[in-house]
Amino acid sequence: MLNMKEVAGLADLVNDMPRFVAALTAFAEKLHLDLATYHADHISLRCHQNTTADRWRQGLSQCGTLLNETEINGRPICLFSLETPLSVGPLSIDLVELPYPGEKRYPHEGWEHIELVLSGGEEGFYSRALAQLADEALVTPGIKLKQSSPKGEHERLPNPTLAITDGTVTIKFHPHSLRDVVASERE
Repeated sequence: MLNMKEVAGLADLVNDMPRFVAALTAFAEKLHLDLATYHADHISLRCHQNTTADRWRQGLSQCGTLLNETEINGRPICLFSLETPLSVGPLSIDLVELPYPGEKRYPHEGWEHIELVLSGGEEGFYSRALAQLADEALVTPGIKLKQSSPKGEHERLPNPTLAITDGTVTIKFHPHSLRDVVASERE
């Protein structure tokens, strides 16, 4: 397997990582989150064209293995388990989520969010997730919260999500790792 830096079709992602890490670090500071204290489940990409998603998919397949592909909200979502984890600030992340483009257009093509696991299951999840954030962060202009429960066709393990964004970068919390969710599809 190759390292992401060795794959020409991923040069834009390699070059985008410093921008993402800077935005993520600044946003985490604004939220009073110490990222080093969390388990980062995965990092996610956003793109506008299927040709870009196809190029990234081909590149990621040279750096890792396709763990899963499922349809969520009418578009394919691919999960790649990387041979060499990515360094994302204080985090080491070995799972990349590649959603194909949908209806929504994002302001930037490249790295868009990370997802952090808060153990404890679905019961009381949203309260636990909100408790991670400083009170002033919840009322800061420009910061938006969104609760959702995206679900793949065969998923049996509910994995609610709390997303916090400033429009540039997003941090999401959920109670289960995507590897556990994928394993639930096979039960």
